[in-house]
Amino acid sequence: MAPLDLSPADFRALSRKISDFTADYLERLPNLPAFPLNVSGEAVNALFSAEVPIAPMGERAFDPLADVFALSRPNSPRFFGYVFGSGLPIAALGDFAASVLNQNVTAWRSGPAAVTIERTVVGWLAEAIGCSGFSGSLTGGGSQANLMALCMAREAKAPANENGAQGGVIYCSDEAHMSMPKAAMMLGLGQKNVRRIPVNDRFQMDISHLRDAIMRDLREGNRPIAVVASAGTVATGSIDPLPEIADICSEHNLWMHVDGAYGALAAMTVPEKFVGLNRADSLSLDPHKWLYQPAGCGCLLYRDPAAAQRAFSHTEDYARSLSTDPIESFAFFESSMELSRPFRALKIWLSLRYFGLQAFQQRIAEDLRLARILADSVSAEPQLELLAPVELSAVCFRYVRKNADLDHLNLEILQRIIQRGKVCISNATIRGQFALRACVVNHRSTEEDVKAVVSEVLHAANEVSG
Repeated sequence: MAPLDLSPADFRALSRKISDFTADYLERLPNLPAFPLNVSGEAVNALFSAEVPIAPMGERAFDPLADVFALSRPNSPRFFGYVFGSGLPIAALGDFAASVLNQNVTAWRSGPAAVTIERTVVGWLAEAIGCSGFSGSLTGGGSQANLMALCMAREAKAPANENGAQGGVIYCSDEAHMSMPKAAMMLGLGQKNVRRIPVNDRFQMDISHLRDAIMRDLREGNRPIAVVASAGTVATGSIDPLPEIADICSEHNLWMHVDGAYGALAAMTVPEKFVGLNRADSLSLDPHKWLYQPAGCGCLLYRDPAAAQRAFSHTEDYARSLSTDPIESFAFFESSMELSRPFRALKIWLSLRYFGLQAFQQRIAEDLRLARILADSVSAEPQLELLAPVELSAVCFRYVRKNADLDHLNLEILQRIIQRGKVCISNATIRGQFALRACVVNHRSTEEDVKAVVSEVLHAANEVSG
């Protein structure tokens, strides 16, 4: 046995130890605080910033796991802080098996089962949201998927791979995710070439402003290349008018990308909200949000595989396939940015096989229903004000009091809520106003859990008011 291996007996024993520990954690989860209590950076550093061990520790290496779990944010049914999935235990088992297999999912020849399963899962996801026939790959998250999509857009409309970036303008709404300007920076287009289009009263991209911005750039000799529509903005969950944006992209020969990292998977449940999604050239979605998968697990879908190959294909001799079989010669590295790629698909594949697609459709519908219940509870409370329409599952609101600095007051309320640990919510800026924000993307949440948000806000408001 190799010195760094475990014997089968030791592996079984340590696996049982981890399994028992994590099962106990899951059993306690409903009673854990929604955010770790009394946590400080200094205390966490003191526990985990020790020197690397030189001598072996054996089983004692696992001793700090209790502290790791205690000082981590629990996947509580009352966690509504971010658009982040609640972590299916069945998917965690998939990750465990994937790590033992340790496949490089870069080409069929380096991981036949893993590559085939990922291609299958991508097809399942595309079909589930009404985009049958799209190709794609799994990514580390929505930001990576958005970067890859805009790289495809740049190469399709302003080719740069041979001679460098020629410039190009990208359009997205004021509510778009921060990964858009970051992608422009990384692609050599620059933040100044990202046009932030104003939104309407439903926080959707204003189509007339989009048309005006494109025409202005054309008159000034700039090169429009892509419009990024949001299918679930990060703050309010708004969905941009996809058919109208698709029409404009068709009219001006622009690439249409849909950032659906938050919302696109809800198309499985409420497809009427996502009409036009299948007209996109590319779209991102995050199974680690609304398929409740452990992070990180995003997905990029696209209409034309050749466009992905134009953007990402670069094969050296050592990577050349010796097979001419269309299945066996397939390589993800020819159509994505990664070479070494983990087996992300196994957890999704097992989750969908174990529970079936319908269970996820029903759970997303329940999240949408719970968000509406929360919004109604906010609207029914005279001291609370709903600040944005609830399109999906993000609820933005604030506490109101006469003659108060409402931004400062709500910041204090949020800080007190986090200190109390009964629920966890976050904040957003809505038309310049500080907002409390709760987002229901949690397979464990119930009506009782979402109703606790309002009572906690009122309780915290009373505490900070003295």
